[in-house]
Amino acid sequence: MEPYLFFETHWLHEHHLVVVSYTWFIMALLALLSFLATRRMGILPGGVQNVMEVIVEGFDNLLVETMGPEGRKFFPLIATLGLYILTANLIGLIPGFESPTANLNTTLSMALVVFFTTHIVGIKLHGAKYVKHFLGPIWWLTPLMVVIEIVSHLARVVSLSFRLFGNIAGEDKVLAVVVFLVPLLVPLPVFVLMIFTSFIQTIVFMLLTMMYIAGAMEEAH
Repeated sequence: MEPYLFFETHWLHEHHLVVVSYTWFIMALLALLSFLATRRMGILPGGVQNVMEVIVEGFDNLLVETMGPEGRKFFPLIATLGLYILTANLIGLIPGFESPTANLNTTLSMALVVFFTTHIVGIKLHGAKYVKHFLGPIWWLTPLMVVIEIVSHLARVVSLSFRLFGNIAGEDKVLAVVVFLVPLLVPLPVFVLMIFTSFIQTIVFMLLTMMYIAGAMEEAH
C-alpha cells in the first residue's frame, strides 16, 4: 500500500510540474510574439504585427459589442485571458505537447481571477450598495434570494473552470486515441474540429467573463 501511495503522490507532483512548465512556455512565447509584433511597428503592418493586430482588434470588437465602450478599461484582462487560453488550447494539438487548460488547476485559477475581479469592480463602483445585487426585488424574499445569489455566483467558478477543462481534456484524449488507432489521413477532420472547438472555448470564456463584470457594473434594481 505504501509504495502505491508514494507512486501516486510522486506522479501527481511531476504532472503538475509539467503543466506549470507548459504555462511558463506559453507566457514566454506570447511575450516573444508581442516583442516581434511591436519591434518595428509601421503604418502598413506585415508579418507578426499583422497577425497580432487582427487578433487584438477582434478581441476589442468583441469587448465593445458585449460591454460597450466603457468596458475597454478591462481590455488588458480580457485580452490576456483570450490570448493565453487560445494558445494553451491549440498547443495541446501539437504532438508531444500538453494543454495547460486540460488541467483543472489552470482553469480554476483563471475562474477565481474572474470571480474576484467581478466583485471588486462591483464594490468599487457601488460601494455598500453592491449588496443590493444579492437581496432580490422583494424584501420578504431577501433570505431566499441571498442564498440563491451566493450559490449562483459560486457556480460561476465551477462553470468557467469545468467547462474549459472538460472540453480541452476530452479533446486531447480523443486526439490521442484517434492518432493511435488511425495515424494517417482519418484524424485530419477531427484535428480541424478540435481547432474550431479551441477557438469556441476561448470565446465562451471571454464572453462569460465580460458578462459577469458587466453585470457587476450595473445598478441593482
